[in-house]
Amino acid sequence: MTDSTALRVADLPQNAPTPFEITPDKPALDALATELGVTGLRKLRFTGQIRAIGKADWQLTGTLGATVVQDCVVTLEPVTTRIDEPVQITYLAHFETPDEEEVEMPEDDTTEPLGSHIDPAAVMTEALALHIPAYPRKEGASLGEAIYAEKGVTPMRDEDTRPFAGLAALRGQLEQKDDTPED
Repeated sequence: MTDSTALRVADLPQNAPTPFEITPDKPALDALATELGVTGLRKLRFTGQIRAIGKADWQLTGTLGATVVQDCVVTLEPVTTRIDEPVQITYLAHFETPDEEEVEMPEDDTTEPLGSHIDPAAVMTEALALHIPAYPRKEGASLGEAIYAEKGVTPMRDEDTRPFAGLAALRGQLEQKDDTPED
């Protein structure tokens, strides 16, 4: 997306929310679909507002709506997914970034450091990327079980790889033995 949607924080009114609405045109949708690695993108709309919180912090709230077309991971047929998600980010003027090499992720992932600009289009792109299904699957599509073995060799099935499959088979044999009447 372009920087044309980036709003300079110093220019935002402190006493009233600043509304925004982003509905990319077809070329922008195609470019974004390519960037996100999806087959198609339709009906993308991001609306909301940016408002001051206190004297130095800001909050962006909005609603993301999009229709995403991807290839099914099983059949490679197109799968259409509708995304309608609320988005909220709080920009903190005094955001503390840990200095350690390894840190735990904070529970609140909706806060970010406040920079000189707030870009609703960048927020839209990130939120969309986070909500696109990682493994889209057409309804009813399943992988099934592939069985491969050389001639004369008993093929190994998925069930055979389970840790207690062998024990279950032995248990079944023992139970059969106990159930057979002795002469």
